[in-house]
Amino acid sequence: MKLDRLDKKILNLMQKDARISNLDLAEQVGLSPSPCSRRIKALEESGLILKHVTLLNPEKLNLKLIAYIHINMDKHTPERLNNFNQSVSEMPEVMECALITGNDADYQLKVVVPDMEYYQHFLLEKLTRIDGVTGVRSSFVLQQVKQFTSLPLDHLE
Repeated sequence: MKLDRLDKKILNLMQKDARISNLDLAEQVGLSPSPCSRRIKALEESGLILKHVTLLNPEKLNLKLIAYIHINMDKHTPERLNNFNQSVSEMPEVMECALITGNDADYQLKVVVPDMEYYQHFLLEKLTRIDGVTGVRSSFVLQQVKQFTSLPLDHLE
């Protein structure tokens, strides 16, 4: 789908506030409500808009410990990797999971938990019990400097 200036503006505004009304969105991009609504529907149908979400405050939910975990696997077979992928996909503590290169690890996970005691339980009772996990190295966030959910769109022409 080719995006024009109005589509990019709509996407930027919706990334900042998914609850923005169609009327307010249309006004801010310079369209009437009906054409704005049609553009949003087309963006959704094209797959550019995956879903609308609500971001929660982790501190208010007592989720104060963020860990980045590097995982080493014993084998790189499709079955072993698929099993790992499926296992971590079912763990609500895992916010992100990426198969990576160049870091002496096979995977990097971002995990959010209440405290170190919970983390220890998560590590010993869940993560290290996945078949094929041979090494785990954890780093803990001291200060969250930047955290955004909006994707950059400036590169689009």
